[in-house]
Amino acid sequence: MSDERWVWGTGLVTTAENGTVLDTWFPSPEIGRIPLGLDPAMPPDDLDRHAVPDPRRAVTVDTITIEVDLDAAPSSTSDAYLRLHALSHRLVAPNAVNLDGIFGHLPNVAWTNAGPMHPDDAARLRPFLLRDGIQIQGLDKFPRLLDYVSLPGVRIADASRVRLGAYLSPGTTVMHEGFVNFNAGTLGASMVEGRISQGVVVGDGSDIGGGASIMGTLSGGGAHRVAIGARTLLGANAGVGISLGDDCVVEAGLYVTAGSKIVLADEPAGHDGARRSVKGAELSGRDGILYRRNSLTGAIEAVRRVGVGVTLNDALHA
Repeated sequence: MSDERWVWGTGLVTTAENGTVLDTWFPSPEIGRIPLGLDPAMPPDDLDRHAVPDPRRAVTVDTITIEVDLDAAPSSTSDAYLRLHALSHRLVAPNAVNLDGIFGHLPNVAWTNAGPMHPDDAARLRPFLLRDGIQIQGLDKFPRLLDYVSLPGVRIADASRVRLGAYLSPGTTVMHEGFVNFNAGTLGASMVEGRISQGVVVGDGSDIGGGASIMGTLSGGGAHRVAIGARTLLGANAGVGISLGDDCVVEAGLYVTAGSKIVLADEPAGHDGARRSVKGAELSGRDGILYRRNSLTGAIEAVRRVGVGVTLNDALHA
């Protein structure tokens, strides 16, 4: 097996008093196996000095060095965190990592401005947390990306809207209402004002409009992994459950799914005056299509587009 299908890292693992591993931070994960001659028992000094208990949160912090096979399923909490770090450090692309069963290795955590805590300890120690100015900011399996990874060339207006495990390319802007899940993200400079669900990738130069939603595979989205091509616009409050090719536009407020009945408005009408219609799945991934709602009939229509799609503001995404 190629070493390029492995990732390794040295990090800090946080453990609750009851033995639950809460998280693991890997500052500099790398592709490959643990180098020969590296002693996992001798972590770098800049990490080792942070391996101290925090009684305020009822946790201990230790160093750890591990390697994982990206083609095998996660086997532990630290293993799962290394995979998420590899995605957010842009070492591997979305959908190129085996994440089968990852939820079973990620405990529910009370995320505070001082670091993770076990939820039971957070409830028990609440008066002391308040005294020390420690606030609970969320209760979830996944942390915020920016608490673990710094991303050069990326703007994120609200840190709580992007999970660790998101893959964001340089030039990407995620506005306040944008959301990017783990194992999803952008493959170039993109504007994200809507929702990018798990497994979804967005091409270079595309714009996910305000309130727009892209169907993922976690909650009823089926097995198809949706992809958005380059220079494509998903209008405000629109949504798709099919892939879009390059230079496409989905009209604001329109939701197109695999089962949507879509009229091919460019084709000549038949003897009965009707135009041929297809299911959305038949158009999935095709380039240069405008999806719109006929304001008179209410039918969803597909119209061929020519030329380049949307153009982002160069200064905004520099």
